[in-house]
Amino acid sequence: MKRGVLFVMALICTLMLVTPLFAQEARNYFKVGVITELSGDLATGGNITKRGYDLWAQEVNAKGGIVIKGKKYPVKLVYADAQSNPAAGAAAAERLITQENVDFILGPYSSGVTLAVAPVVDKYKVPMITGSAESPLIWTNKFYYTFGTIPPINFTGAASIKTLTELKPAPKTIAIIGSNDAFSKATAEAYKAAAEAARLKVVKFSIVPSGQDMTPLLSAIRGMKPDVVAFGGHDEEHVKMVKALRQIGYTPKALLMHCGITEKAFIDAVGKDSEQIFGTTCWTSTANTKSKILWPTAAAYSAASRKAFNNPGDYTQGGCSAAGIAFQVALQKIGATPGMSESMRAKLIKALEEVDVQTFYGRVKFATSGQYYHANIGLTPLTVQIQNSKIMTVGPKASLEAPAQYPMKDWKSR
Repeated sequence: MKRGVLFVMALICTLMLVTPLFAQEARNYFKVGVITELSGDLATGGNITKRGYDLWAQEVNAKGGIVIKGKKYPVKLVYADAQSNPAAGAAAAERLITQENVDFILGPYSSGVTLAVAPVVDKYKVPMITGSAESPLIWTNKFYYTFGTIPPINFTGAASIKTLTELKPAPKTIAIIGSNDAFSKATAEAYKAAAEAARLKVVKFSIVPSGQDMTPLLSAIRGMKPDVVAFGGHDEEHVKMVKALRQIGYTPKALLMHCGITEKAFIDAVGKDSEQIFGTTCWTSTANTKSKILWPTAAAYSAASRKAFNNPGDYTQGGCSAAGIAFQVALQKIGATPGMSESMRAKLIKALEEVDVQTFYGRVKFATSGQYYHANIGLTPLTVQIQNSKIMTVGPKASLEAPAQYPMKDWKSR
């Protein structure tokens, strides 16, 4: 008897390995899985992505849904918390696919979680667009079912270094720090490569454990007197960096940070100490964009975000809303309806590869080969600086909103 039970169990397990674990559902709405970091160390960024995905869904549903062959299909977002942990993110993806039967997925905030989720969506052949993750590793791995609306950091990172080298007098030395996670490390490496190409002398390059107290390292860097300090990290770490610099009384001539300074929460957290900090981005709420889909301009999107969340939205939030738009455009192109089959999802991948659309976020066009495979290469990287608590574009010249302020005012004189 036991052998019979064991045989049946073994047969079931075998069938589970060779047959889909989820079935099509008949429904009149698109069921969209969302995996992001709603708790843990990266919850601040995770909730920024949530705002972006929510705003897209709210706007689509306010218009009755996505129009497919004359019929409107609303969208329903089903969230799964990645808990700021790659393993939890991968498990969440599997649950959304096999138990919730989602049609497609909007992806994580962080690169580390995205790198864990990407093999899962490849395994089950479910398309995913991350509106946030920027590590080059995602795209060099060439995951077939993963796309991203924000260009990788090695695509955008050189822009700010170039802007800094055009200042007068131009800085000559730089110290670069990165946290030891996929995105932050890649950011630091991109800054280093760009600095070396621009003949900026790198006096210090250090990758440190995420969340580490950087006061001792910054004290050592102070003694080297670099003109520029550049840091690759996440939102909370940027706040800690500024506070640590102020605590030891060290004001570099320029402070450059990538992710997070365009988010209102950063300015709120450090107040006047945010003034004159440089950042790298690919979108601002004042960008000169035009679109016929959902929001006609960047300003219109920002106004909608203020109304919904009392927050103008930063480039990460915008990238997440743009991810929804990319799916929307591709679904319409192939005439997809909810409860999508594997063959229809395969068509959706092909349609995403052919997306070339102007949105409030700018142009969305995914690379189909090379080192940026399935990343958005339609955007122009921008250098921004916080001036009078506002995000101002200070480079390149074609997008200039205000001249860069350099050098930084000493912390004590603010």
